[in-house]
Amino acid sequence: MKGSLSFNTIERSVVRNKKLKYTAISYSAILAILMNLASFQSPLIGSIASIIYLLINAMFLGNAFFEKESDFFRFMFGILLLTTLLGFVGWLALIIYNLDTLRVTLVLVVVATSSSLLNRRMKHRNVQK
Repeated sequence: MKGSLSFNTIERSVVRNKKLKYTAISYSAILAILMNLASFQSPLIGSIASIIYLLINAMFLGNAFFEKESDFFRFMFGILLLTTLLGFVGWLALIIYNLDTLRVTLVLVVVATSSSLLNRRMKHRNVQK
């Protein structure tokens, strides 16, 4: 099935992240989450944007740290690492000041940026070997 979209092809496309296309999509999801928290407060918009954010950044982190694992474990470890990183950065924001809509968005941006940078750094490191 040449035309079907499998998890492998989607993951390879996200992980390669040429021209930071998926990082921009992740930032767009963060903007949608911010707009939803600030005005719309729609569960549908929030769920879709959160799932997009979770999928993209979990694939980034899973590939950066667990490249040699199978697809399923790489994705699950990526989700676990993303959740841990969100909790840690959110905890730091809570300790420094308080978590409100703007700081939740800042936490999401920091985690998305760091996962994208880690993915690009590990990709370049693996190419140089």
